[in-house]
Amino acid sequence: MIKSIAHASFLVADVKKSVDFYCNVLEIPLNPNRPNFPFDGAWLDIGANGQQIHLMQLPNPDTHEGRPEHGGRDRHVALVVEDLEKLAVKLEAAGVEFSRSKSGRAAFFCRDPDGNALEFSEDFTPPKA
Repeated sequence: MIKSIAHASFLVADVKKSVDFYCNVLEIPLNPNRPNFPFDGAWLDIGANGQQIHLMQLPNPDTHEGRPEHGGRDRHVALVVEDLEKLAVKLEAAGVEFSRSKSGRAAFFCRDPDGNALEFSEDFTPPKA
């Protein structure tokens, strides 16, 4: 019944700061067609299938305390990238900390400016049961 993920939403404290991270560091394009909602936000386009990340500047009910240091042990969104090591260099240049996957596979995790965890890998093949 479910065919794909349309978007993932993140609560952010400062849309401009978050857009800078997602658009300039991660190179995700900004979608200019976001409707005029009663709160600030941004839509970001991922790939050619209409998938998006929605940034919403709203009060965050979650605390940042007690969250795992490694994003793979926290709720996260996994994104497939063209060149993992190129992204690693870009994150390092931007001063963004990341940690390699604990499974030994070619993947790593970082957090956005609001502590939302992101996973990156070049290929995602679900594990066999």
